[in-house]
Amino acid sequence: MERAKAILELNSDESNQISNLSVNSHQPHVEMSFYEDFSVRGIRVNRVEPTLVVCSFKVPPRLIDRNGNLSAGAIANLVDEVGAAVIHRKGLPMHSSTTMSISYVSTAKVDDELEVSSRLLGKKGFLLGTVVLLKNKATGEIIAEGRHTLFNKHASKI
Repeated sequence: MERAKAILELNSDESNQISNLSVNSHQPHVEMSFYEDFSVRGIRVNRVEPTLVVCSFKVPPRLIDRNGNLSAGAIANLVDEVGAAVIHRKGLPMHSSTTMSISYVSTAKVDDELEVSSRLLGKKGFLLGTVVLLKNKATGEIIAEGRHTLFNKHASKI
């Protein structure tokens, strides 16, 4: 337990970085929220098909962990966001994530260019499944693979 506490404890530089974060209020659907600006800024959509979304992402310093690698949380966020993007339809409510399973295979460093692709695996009732693959664009090395299940029961139009 003591080791876990030591790992999670912030040093003075990290504490100063957090205390200097500026979180402003925003107008939904008009401007980016703090979360959107922090986590998904920089994602470029390259290709969209009915069951496939392919994006590019250059790893920014803000998403790096203590070891200089793209953080596990940032990878999980990419699986969540890009996994949901492949099934989102304009004008319909967003789906809710129910489960995510992520295999962290390798690491990515600052300024590595990643290709993030999401594919619809299938649909059963109100559940949809997607698979998201993060690869280093230059080397082709797989960084992570995520399986993502989402739920949505749209309101009746009657």
